[in-house]
Amino acid sequence: MVSNFDKPDIRGLSLKELEDVFQAMGEKTFRSRQVFDWIYKKGAMDFDVMLNLSSTLRGKLKEKFALALPSVVSEHYSQDGTKKFLLAMFDGEKVETVLIPSKARATVCVSTQAGCKFGCKFCASGIGGWTRNLTSAEIMTEVLYAKSKSHAQPLSHIVFMGTGEPLDNYENLMKAIRLINSSDGLGIAARRITVSTCGVIPQIRKMAAEGLQIELAISLHGYNDESRKVLMPVNKKYPMNELILACREYIKATNRQITFEYILIKDVTCSPQAVRELGVLLKGMICKMNLIPYNPVSEFDHKTPTRQEMFDFQDSLQRAGIHATIRTPRGRDVAAACGQLRHDQKK
Repeated sequence: MVSNFDKPDIRGLSLKELEDVFQAMGEKTFRSRQVFDWIYKKGAMDFDVMLNLSSTLRGKLKEKFALALPSVVSEHYSQDGTKKFLLAMFDGEKVETVLIPSKARATVCVSTQAGCKFGCKFCASGIGGWTRNLTSAEIMTEVLYAKSKSHAQPLSHIVFMGTGEPLDNYENLMKAIRLINSSDGLGIAARRITVSTCGVIPQIRKMAAEGLQIELAISLHGYNDESRKVLMPVNKKYPMNELILACREYIKATNRQITFEYILIKDVTCSPQAVRELGVLLKGMICKMNLIPYNPVSEFDHKTPTRQEMFDFQDSLQRAGIHATIRTPRGRDVAAACGQLRHDQKK
């Protein structure tokens, strides 16, 4: 793919790191900005297209770094416009990237790990276990490949909601975010970058101190410790009350609203008791709830509530003072839910 065991991928370097490389090679450091412009503004996947660099310099870069198109295992196009890509890493590990267009913009949903170790009891991502973290270069290649496929709408939003737990790969995640956010990189505002987490509390607090107004989405999926433990083993290590406290601290530090992701499973999470307890748990918090209709996975014996049951649950939350919306499913006809396509390939 975009990297191998012999050469580092240039997309894993910050501008300062690339400037240092150029200086060590005896080249003018302003050339590093030209390279960044080719990669992040013009979408270059080959050093040979960088014609404002000398052929000698392009040769040096090819010897020192990798820069190539990803190895595309498959591409799937939904009737609703969603595009899902299964990309192979240099070692054969496969990751999913999803491009979600709307009328005026496009969002890319990015994976951060090959597999997932957290084993949520409704998600396909963790069924095959965890293999490894993705490098920042691999994460950036996902984003850049999706950008190259977004023809009609500009890529304006990034969501780290694909395969893996982003905060379990913290350093690579943050390096990629800074490249995405930098005016020398993709120049996407931090408020348009969302990190979703199952609730890794120490890293939530660490991200709050980064000085970036990154949107935080919490996979809540339960209304108290007992209900959350059924679906999310991580709750044993990071209980709900401690998680909510960390969320309140994040809001105070960043002045950003938090989104709570909440899966709607018939007779499990969608109930009057859930409404009552969520009303108490989230009282006074600057937040919203994103209600997600359960997307069936054969390994889990869950059912999706009826349309009316979902609307009734939403209305009850609104009356309890919690702003809630029901997510419109995208790309179901191409297995666009987290981990589904990768899991299907591994069966």
